[in-house]
Amino acid sequence: TVINMYKHVDYYVYFENSSSNPYLIRRIEELNKTANGNVEAKVVCLFRRRDISTNLNTLADSNARDFEEESKQPSMSEQQKHQLKHRELFLSRQFESLPATHIRGKCNVTLLNETDALTIYLEREDCFFYSLVFDPMQKTLLADQGEIRVGSKYQAEIPDKLAEGDSDNRVQEKLETKVWDPNNQLKDPQIDQFLVVARAVGTFARALDCSSSIRQPSLHMSAAAASRDITLFHAMDTLQKNGYDLAKAMSTLVPQGGPVLCRDEMEEWSASEAMLFEEALEKYGKDFNDIRQDFLPWKSLASVVQFYYMWKTTDRYIQQKRLKAAEADSKLKQVYIPTYTKPNPNQINAPGSKPGMNGATGYQKGLSCESCHTAQSQQWYAWGPPNMQCRLCASCWIYWKKYGGLKTPTQLEGEVQGMSPFTSSAGRAKLLAKNRQTFILQTTKLTRIARRVCQDILQSRRAARRPYASINANAVKAECMIRLPKAAKSAMKNRLIPRPSLINIVKELGMASVFNQNQNRD
Repeated sequence: TVINMYKHVDYYVYFENSSSNPYLIRRIEELNKTANGNVEAKVVCLFRRRDISTNLNTLADSNARDFEEESKQPSMSEQQKHQLKHRELFLSRQFESLPATHIRGKCNVTLLNETDALTIYLEREDCFFYSLVFDPMQKTLLADQGEIRVGSKYQAEIPDKLAEGDSDNRVQEKLETKVWDPNNQLKDPQIDQFLVVARAVGTFARALDCSSSIRQPSLHMSAAAASRDITLFHAMDTLQKNGYDLAKAMSTLVPQGGPVLCRDEMEEWSASEAMLFEEALEKYGKDFNDIRQDFLPWKSLASVVQFYYMWKTTDRYIQQKRLKAAEADSKLKQVYIPTYTKPNPNQINAPGSKPGMNGATGYQKGLSCESCHTAQSQQWYAWGPPNMQCRLCASCWIYWKKYGGLKTPTQLEGEVQGMSPFTSSAGRAKLLAKNRQTFILQTTKLTRIARRVCQDILQSRRAARRPYASINANAVKAECMIRLPKAAKSAMKNRLIPRPSLINIVKELGMASVFNQNQNRD
């Protein structure tokens, strides 16, 4: 029961949207019960390499090479590198709703960092990683902003200490500015008294300012605004600039033109801008770059970040937090999905499968698994374009469904990869047409002779019934060269059937076409 229980808190699961395609990998955000009693899962989409374009795959390869060099990964075989691509996912910020009954199991997805050894993902079942974010709308790959900054490139470089008598050649303007001296002549009670005066001046300044009076119509609200950090920072900066002389600092705090008014982000933002921010926060979370770019482009990034942390101290934030907590309580906390036991339509000789299949031996006797090339399996599954008549054994089929590829790389896999659920119907037709294309083989004279001299070895009629069984052409030609001197030249001439040239074939076909057209007219 625990295995089939799925919670709504960041569970990564397999979803099946097609019997022949690999599983989708999604992260559950919410579980909602629909009006008809079914359960729907709101999920975050993760994409595989087969789901993105060739150009983006090249970019992902470049990122993988950089990672291997920086983290000094142990060397891997070509097959390990091939299988590792099946474990790489691309996070997105795209949401969708899927029926919970299509869940086919749990998996584990982690953010890749430099402390990870890539081989651990191959050793663990149902284990994936991601380091890049895919935008399905813009068709772009970007580094994830949540990257854990671990490694040598994130360590601070401490400069050497200057020896006695050496001059400091650093650019002083680029160094930090001292804003407070803890070893000043003032005592803590004196500093506290000055801060109280600064708050009172800030309250009085807001009362005199018309725009502030509109936003803080009461004395209580003006005093609360004057008590925030912006006023305290201004007061402490004033003390630092005046050498901690209270008399000078007091005159700077209230110059002849009137009291100094310092506003923070909460006062600078209008009510409509605050509503836009809340809407953006609901959509993007704490992704301040996207919030600024899509909702508040006239604000600086620093302004957006400062407003967020001040907004979290308001009653508005507390009310929204309570509202979300109430909504979360009303949602489903977990759901039980029974193990899916129905046979797959691609299963050979299963109920609902295509007629003419010969049980566990596959479509035709002698065929082997397209991935591991085994000829023995308790169950076989049809795989790839139907006209190619390919199949996978039970273990390779499970690997294909979970990881979206074959254990060993094959040329046909690339064509099947292109037929992902994101491929257009026109592209799918083009890929299938590529497999059905007509072609002409022009053999050499030695090959044609070998077919007849070594008929007992080649057994062409039997080979024609097994188009996928390999033939050792070099061994046949070698045997032919041994037998050739013994064969009579005249006999060989009679055995060889002259083959017309390609030009003559085209001419004959053209004449036949004209003849058929004349027949139709008559």
